[in-house]
Amino acid sequence: MARLAVNVDHVATIRQARGTAEPDPVTAAALAELAGAEGIIVHLREDARHIQKRDLILLRKTVKTKLNLEMAATEEMINIAKEVKPDLVTLVPERREELTTEEGLNVKSKKEYLSNVIKDLKANEIKVSLFINPDPIHIKVAKDLNADYIEIHTGFFCDNYNNKRGETELEKIKEAVKVASELGLTINAGHGINYYNIKPLLKIKEIEEFSIGHSIIARAVIVGIERAVREMYEIINRGF
Repeated sequence: MARLAVNVDHVATIRQARGTAEPDPVTAAALAELAGAEGIIVHLREDARHIQKRDLILLRKTVKTKLNLEMAATEEMINIAKEVKPDLVTLVPERREELTTEEGLNVKSKKEYLSNVIKDLKANEIKVSLFINPDPIHIKVAKDLNADYIEIHTGFFCDNYNNKRGETELEKIKEAVKVASELGLTINAGHGINYYNIKPLLKIKEIEEFSIGHSIIARAVIVGIERAVREMYEIINRGF
């Protein structure tokens, strides 16, 4: 059975909308773990639009499963990662003007720089994942870079789940996963996944973990975070 890792960024988004102390993503993370989450994800952005460094520090002290820090490969973020020491760092592209991460990291064009970043993080006993598009070329570069994991960007499929392009994007994911599996990479997947479009992805058995945030937090606003996490966990557990 694949694992569920829950991104609590948008709990912090609600908090930052009013600049108050609530709701607290640290509390949300604890409740998510109690409901079955096997990992907690936060994206500390350069502009700190949602998750704050304070959140990351407290989560490092309280998360019982696995703490995954999504971040850009900048000097500032690398230093924060080495200070806090999450269980896993996922390197992602980042643009200040984007609403959310729009595509995978272009590992081919930044190979030399990323190689040094990965070596630095791993020297500090931090495992590294690369968030990449479902492209066999980038999969092979990720292997060359000695990444511990890859996370396949599922957004193009999820955004087109109910149309013809969705079928094409799903085939790209399947092909990318096949290549990654043959290369011995550990495969995670995430971006845009919800309670409905996850079902075709669950048939790809090589995917070991799903990273899900927005859809769970959106449902949690209505039904509560424990129920929202539990319902997603049960879908993954059933495999459909």
